[in-house]
Amino acid sequence: MRLPEKIKKGATIIRFARNTGVTAAAAMLMLGVVVNTNAGIANAMEDIPIIGTLARVVTFKTYEDRTNGFEADIKVPQVTLEDGKNGAAVAANKSIEEYGEQLVKQYETDLASSQGEGHYSTTSNYEVVTDTPKYLCIRVNTTLVMASGTEYVKIFTADKSTGETVNLDQLFKNMPDYKEKISDNIKQQMREQMAADDMYSYFLDVEDVGEDFNFNQITGDESFYFNSNGELVITFDEYTVAPGYMGAVEFTIPKSVTGELL
Repeated sequence: MRLPEKIKKGATIIRFARNTGVTAAAAMLMLGVVVNTNAGIANAMEDIPIIGTLARVVTFKTYEDRTNGFEADIKVPQVTLEDGKNGAAVAANKSIEEYGEQLVKQYETDLASSQGEGHYSTTSNYEVVTDTPKYLCIRVNTTLVMASGTEYVKIFTADKSTGETVNLDQLFKNMPDYKEKISDNIKQQMREQMAADDMYSYFLDVEDVGEDFNFNQITGDESFYFNSNGELVITFDEYTVAPGYMGAVEFTIPKSVTGELL
């Protein structure tokens, strides 16, 4: 499989997209937490930054700017607890806020370097994609428009019992070879899709390119969420594993590979 001309483009956008991401849509949700009536355990739980029995995902900060040909609309979500004032108690909010600040910093850096000349737009919004008794997943969608548009995704998966964000390494701490197993399944899905429809194209089995070009294995830093069937869904930014016209892509990993996660 040789490299098509259309997938040789976009290196500059890739560098930007791998370092950023966020857009807007506030959502209210109910979060279930089992309350233990044992006094000793209950007291211990008071010291844990848990996500409460009733919570909302709200817009915590909004950044808007229009300078010449540049514009930005970045909304940063936050999980608030029952009283609406304890967002600081949820550890995941720190990571979410830092990510939003990264988006703003990238925009302001690009604005300063070009003095607003040209056409440049950053838009960021969010949505709740998973709400189970154990996990809350907030998906941040970002669109960057320069000469053309680019989309990328960041998902924050919070453990409701602690309020902490969870990555793939933590999720699969009891499965040391999870990267290999999941990657093999993703490559199988890629090959099946490309064989079934010429519209599908992935950076896989491409000849005459460097080792870093073809998809080999997940890193463990990928964003993920759980679908309504309790299956793991892994997302990839535009240009990461496929040419730009494919957009941001995702793969549903069957439970036969991951086991029961919920």
